[in-house]
Amino acid sequence: MNVMKYKKLFFAISLFFLIPSIFSLILYGLKPSIDFVGGSQLEVRVKNDSGEKVDINKINEIFSGIYRVESVKAGQDNKYVIIGENIINETKQQSLIELQKIYQDVTELKFETVGATLSSELLRKTLTALFLVATIITIYVWKQFDELKYGICAILAMFHDSLILLGTFSILGILFGIQVDVLFVTALLTTLSFSVHDTIVVYDRIRELKRKQRGMDYQEIVNMAVIETLSRSINNSITIIVMLFSLALLGGDSIRWFAVALLVGAITGTYSSTFTAAPLLLLWDELKIKNFKKK
Repeated sequence: MNVMKYKKLFFAISLFFLIPSIFSLILYGLKPSIDFVGGSQLEVRVKNDSGEKVDINKINEIFSGIYRVESVKAGQDNKYVIIGENIINETKQQSLIELQKIYQDVTELKFETVGATLSSELLRKTLTALFLVATIITIYVWKQFDELKYGICAILAMFHDSLILLGTFSILGILFGIQVDVLFVTALLTTLSFSVHDTIVVYDRIRELKRKQRGMDYQEIVNMAVIETLSRSINNSITIIVMLFSLALLGGDSIRWFAVALLVGAITGTYSSTFTAAPLLLLWDELKIKNFKKK
């Protein structure tokens, strides 16, 4: 079975997801949480003694009358998260008192503030970490396989996964107001490692076949390597995907979107290691031959 003859289709599928992801990132970007922009986050449990549903717009109105509020989110078990500008403890207590005038049963669950200095430092460290990861992986794969194309193609596949994950959360931010936080950064870095791990398995099989099948065409070697590692990659990934899917559906509010980010990363990483990283090697050789003929 010649899987690699469909490499144009594989690239088309990647573009189908990459193009809207890139456009969304350029036009709208990501919605950063207070971890990156600074501010305060207050989580409360509010119950209405009359049994009627708590009006989220009323909560927003009460808090907005005291300080600048960016958003009010409703969670499970009558939980509400109010995100806004940095406030002191006295301001928070005043807002709770005003809320208790309308809804007597009000319980403070969590309150945290993040300063602008800390948030900018966190963003800088995140970008530095991403750059270091990409550089180290490129050098490592290059040295292990003795050809620069392996390192470049592995990184391109890795950025393919990263862009789709970032674009997905950009779109989710537009549709549902989902914000990216420190847990999202963790999921992003995990996606990078997951993607490269599977890619190296395919590349290692290509290297072994090159030694054993010296007279075989390179495209045939890549095709054979993909077929031989495909079932392993899928079986390995399904166990992770099922677990993450369960967490995304049944997990609490604090980890739900973290699980979704890991789920997207696991799916794209499984796809790219076989159907992006391997075809890129063939595309690299094709472009190299074309440039040589032009000269």
